[in-house]
Amino acid sequence: MTDVREDVTVPPHRDSVVFLVDVDDTLLDNDRFREDVEAHLATGYGEPARDAYWAIQERRFAELGYRDYLGAVQEWWLAEGMDPGLLGVARYLLEYPYAERLYAGALDALAHLRSAGRTVVLTDGDAVFQSRKIERAGIRDAVDDAVLVYVHKEEELDDVERRYPSERYVLVDDKLRILTAAKRHWGERVTTVLPLQGQFANDPAIAAANPAADVTLEGIADLLDLDPGQLGRG
Repeated sequence: MTDVREDVTVPPHRDSVVFLVDVDDTLLDNDRFREDVEAHLATGYGEPARDAYWAIQERRFAELGYRDYLGAVQEWWLAEGMDPGLLGVARYLLEYPYAERLYAGALDALAHLRSAGRTVVLTDGDAVFQSRKIERAGIRDAVDDAVLVYVHKEEELDDVERRYPSERYVLVDDKLRILTAAKRHWGERVTTVLPLQGQFANDPAIAAANPAADVTLEGIADLLDLDPGQLGRG
């Protein structure tokens, strides 16, 4: 007898609007997190060790397209002869208090969007570290486990729609290239929202190379001043 299981990640109906919200530098101050990691490495292991780890990190970022914090620890640890002292870096990353790096109003903004429609976290990263970050920050609970993690989310918008079919989407993201890709994919079915937080949102070269978002905010908390229902109508 064939065991047929329903894919519970796919809602059985089509929503009128789905809000898609990024994590790093949208809900969570990832630049501050990076500064904390660098300070921890310099203080606990010395500046040469910090530089060695970050050189691996930057190379892996160029190769993979996302910050592979744990993968960089693994490579660094092997390169240093599996030094047991370096294992504490992985513990630091996994146990970091991510909730303390949420932008002011981030979880309130999610609740505000949820009052008008299904709200889903849509983020780049790996299956272990990014998921851990989202959970420890309280973001997963704030969206009732509606979390999508992809290596390159702009390439997976068909899969996003398969899992969360909707007439319209609202995408909140600090990266204009992601917003541009979504607009190219969904056209007028998507409203793009850019919070001016983090290095990418405030890079003049990136701004010059991409069309402006439909809506630009100073920060994620400014969503609280907007009618999410109106955003969902375009």
